[in-house]
Amino acid sequence: MYSPMKFFGLAGTGKHIGIVGLGGLGHIGVRFAKAFGTKVTVVSSTAGKSKDALENFGADGFLVSTDEDQMQAAMGTMDGIIDTVSASHPILPLVGLLKANGKLVLLGATEKPFDLHAFSLILGRKSIAGSAIGGIKETQEMINFAAKHGIKAEIETISIEYVNTAMERLAKGDVRYRFVIDIANTLAVTPS
Repeated sequence: MYSPMKFFGLAGTGKHIGIVGLGGLGHIGVRFAKAFGTKVTVVSSTAGKSKDALENFGADGFLVSTDEDQMQAAMGTMDGIIDTVSASHPILPLVGLLKANGKLVLLGATEKPFDLHAFSLILGRKSIAGSAIGGIKETQEMINFAAKHGIKAEIETISIEYVNTAMERLAKGDVRYRFVIDIANTLAVTPS
């Protein structure tokens, strides 16, 4: 989240970005964006995540992506959008949220190609890009920034014995927001 915000110029005061998906990556994105001083609107298909987005993570706004009225009201309001969702979903409504010269940055890799009309990009000079993690230098910058601003992930610590159950929960979308396997206590040697 740090890397695309910095690289694509989406971080800082006066910027308004959308973060699509409030999962393991999206919730950290909200925290980084707020630490940069950026206005953040979370876009999610799950209305029930609005309380977490607004109250726990400090988002400035929340849009339900399937609510046509909400999406229509927000058209042309965002400088950029970082899309963290890896499940197939419509891209065209997200492009509509962008201001002129806006950037849609894809982090989630969907299995199916998305449907997009060229005119939705041409009119308004909008662009779509992808991003992965930064290099060693940028990763260190990100760690320093996170430490300075107290940015950390919401995690649920599990034992190795719980991994299969955790995978089932992950498939159902029943995780808030990252699972972390406690290897140290799992592999602890017991005296004989």
